[in-house]
Amino acid sequence: MNDVLAGLIRFVVRLVLVAVGLVFFLSLLAAGLVLALAWGLRLVWARLTGRPATPWAARIDPRTAWNTVYRSGGRWGGAGQPPHGGDEVPPEVPAHRRPLPGAEDVTDVQPREPGSQ
Repeated sequence: MNDVLAGLIRFVVRLVLVAVGLVFFLSLLAAGLVLALAWGLRLVWARLTGRPATPWAARIDPRTAWNTVYRSGGRWGGAGQPPHGGDEVPPEVPAHRRPLPGAEDVTDVQPREPGSQ
């Protein structure tokens, strides 16, 4: 009796899993068909009106992400606050020309002007 009941349960579980897979497949197929129908209607409408059928494309410009991050740098960098050393660096000096924090504590090198060889 146990073998019959275990076999019946295995059969029902397999049947349920096949049904779930079939429903998932049919839902993906239906979504694809809806997109194909929308694309076809769009193409037919473009032909009827004499306009070119432009493809659907994601208009992504990588420069916008860079500009967003670059512009928001002042907000997070603590601009407008004096450095913790107390001596203010004029804002017209480019960042790559400003002295690094703690550079005055270095004693084992000879200081030279930036940009000189």
